[in-house]
Order: sequence, then structure tokens, then C-alpha cells
Amino acid sequence: MPSKADVKAWKAQLVAQAEQQILKLTDSDRFKQYLNTLAKFHQYSARNIDLIYAQNPQATQVAGFKQWQTDFNRTVNKGAKAIRIAAPIIKKLTPADQKRLDTTDERAIVGYRYLPIFDVAQTSGDPVLSAKDFVKENLTDHQNVTSLYNAFKDYLNQQTDLQVSEAPLAKLNGAKGYFQPSTNKIVIGGDEPDNALKLKTLYHEYAHSQLHGLKAAFKDRPRAYQETQAEAVAYVAMQNIGVDTSNYSLGYVATWAKDKAVIHNALSEIQQVSNKVIALSDGLTKQLGLQEAQKDPEHDLKKRSAQELNKSYQGLQQQIKQATDPQQKSELKNQLNDVLQEISDRTQKQLQDFVSQNPEIRQAERNTGETLKR
Repeated sequence: MPSKADVKAWKAQLVAQAEQQILKLTDSDRFKQYLNTLAKFHQYSARNIDLIYAQNPQATQVAGFKQWQTDFNRTVNKGAKAIRIAAPIIKKLTPADQKRLDTTDERAIVGYRYLPIFDVAQTSGDPVLSAKDFVKENLTDHQNVTSLYNAFKDYLNQQTDLQVSEAPLAKLNGAKGYFQPSTNKIVIGGDEPDNALKLKTLYHEYAHSQLHGLKAAFKDRPRAYQETQAEAVAYVAMQNIGVDTSNYSLGYVATWAKDKAVIHNALSEIQQVSNKVIALSDGLTKQLGLQEAQKDPEHDLKKRSAQELNKSYQGLQQQIKQATDPQQKSELKNQLNDVLQEISDRTQKQLQDFVSQNPEIRQAERNTGETLKR
């Protein structure tokens, strides 16, 4: 049985390994690999993204041992080495605790435990869908990318205090676009022939507006730092919609000072804006019809066994209870209704088959003209 000191040292080593991995992000390819991880795990805390990347940079989708079985009908491969992430330990505070901590909160985080999770590559079983499975392959078609660009531009002009306009590239002094904090304006090179680059530029400048505007907490960052952050957000946003931007340089990537605190803060800031951009893009692609209708992970409920349908029903009920986002809850309810409809259809068919196979069983005939007598 390891001592408390051993456990503490092991936890510290996990965090130290994550820090070392991030400090090694000094070339574009390595940083792209990290940003790919960020795009896949944007729902995790910055600390856990660091931990996942440090232990398995190739990870794409992660879940706990039981979750793989119950939610995805997959099993963890024998001998697979777990990835550890931090989970807070929350304690109910006594009056004495509240006084000692000078707080009125009823609960507080008193520590962290490190939970085992596994990447999809460490499991076997049914196929697992990712966000890209719902995005049509022709999103990379120029017309569709242009539609998303125009929708994003219109959204920013109509729903935010930003003003987005276009100007000829010849007037931008070699830039593809820029953000002007003093006027809160974004200008994009309107005659850029590469529509994907045009969209990425809009993501880039939007990131500047959120991270480096006059009222932003990070407006005083050095320029190289700002450009790296904005390009990172743009890269994550394009990765999220499945558009390949590998030919675009990350420019100032990995030129930060070799200071751990600065790097961790920068990554945390990138994550916050990336989450916002990803949410906006997902909403716009749905409005534009650029997402396929979500289906069951089997792609066809009719191919699922009765036992699998029951598991899906129970799992969706649990997810609905835990969901806090209204849109996510609505989508889960739609999936639950689809499962219920399939169960109902099968039940009706089974009853009809039973009756046809047993002709001696007949439904009681009713005289529609009769009234019920009491």
C-alpha cells in the first residue's frame, strides 16, 4: 500500500510531466498536435487537457471504463494503460470549516483525486461518432465555406457590438485582415480567393477582439503573444468544422517566453475563446443545413437489439437529467423520442405477428352504434 507521501509525489509527477510536454511545444507540428487535442477535448479544464496531452498526445475521445461499456457498447482492451485526469473532491463544510476558511459556502473543493480514463483507440466494440460525423464532407466546398463565412460575419454585425467589413487586399499592407480595438472593427480582405483562408482570418480577428480588445483582460500582451493566441483559436475553430488548414502557417506559434505561468495562462485563454467560437460555429452550421441529422451511434436504430435499445433508453434518460445546456437537453430528448418510437414500433409489430400466427385469438368486436351502459 503506497504511503500518502508516495501518492502525493505521483500526483505531482503527473502535473510536472504535463508542464514539460507543453514547454517542448517549440515547433509548429508539435503545437498543431496540441491544438488538435484542444479541439477534441474543449469541454475539459485546461489542467486536464494538459494531463491528457502529456500522457497520450494521440488521444481523440476519452471516457471511463464503465462509461465505454454503458454509453458506447465498447470494452477497454486488456492491458490498456489508463490516462489520469484530475477530479475535485468536494466536501460539505461544517460551521467551524466555514469560519476557518472565512466563507459562507456550504461546500468547497478540499483536494483532487486522479481518475482513470481510456482513449477510444484503447477500446473495441461498436463505432463511435464524433462531431465530424455530422458535418457533411462538402463543407470543404468553396460555396459552403463561403456560406459559413457570411453567416458568421452577419452574426457578428447583427448580434454583437463588433463591426465587420471587407476591403481590397491591396489596401491591407500585406495582411489578410485586422482588428482595430479603438473602433471595435474587423476588416477582412474581401478579394481573398481562398474561402477557407478567408474564414480562418475572420476567426483569427474575432479571437483578437475577444482576447485583446480595449476592455479585454489580456489587451497588454506582447504582439507575438497575441498573434500566437489568435492563430491558435483560428486553427482550433477550423479543425472543429473539419476543414484542413495544415497548409496555413501558425506564424508566431511557439514563440512565447519559456515561463510556465505565462504558457499555462495563454493556453487557458485560448481554450476559453475556442469554446466560444466552436459553439458559435456549431449553431451556424446547423442553421445553414451543413450538419447531417444526428442519428444513433449505430447510424440505424433498426439494427440495434432490444437489449441495446433499452440501454440507450436508460443512458439517454440519465444524460437528460444531468444536462444543463437547454439545446443539448432538447437534442437528447429528440434522441430519446426516436428510441421510444423504435421500441413502440417493434412492440406493435410483435403484437401483429402474434395475432396473425394465432388466428383463434380475435379482438372483441364492437357495435359502434352501441353506447356504454352503466
